[in-house]
Amino acid sequence: MQQQIEQALAALSPVFFEVTDESHQHSRGQQTHFKAVVVSQQFGGLNPVKRHQKVYACLGDLMQCFHALALHTYTPEEWQQREIAPNSPRCLGGSQFD
Repeated sequence: MQQQIEQALAALSPVFFEVTDESHQHSRGQQTHFKAVVVSQQFGGLNPVKRHQKVYACLGDLMQCFHALALHTYTPEEWQQREIAPNSPRCLGGSQFD
């Protein structure tokens, strides 16, 4: 699943991207929770909602194959200032650590 997500996100021509399987932090099973950091020029001038919609469009039917995706989308200029994405939010629904 992680490789499929990575392949789909390549359509955004990212200058940097990282997909992390965070399923081990949850109780819904394997390959259900992912975090994606995507840095692309295609996000320029777009608000966060529009950026996420671009990602969802790339993922298409894959969106039905996992439970959650924490998205962190940046332009290259924004990423240069940040160079690190925030941690994913703590699972509040069915976390194995509750």
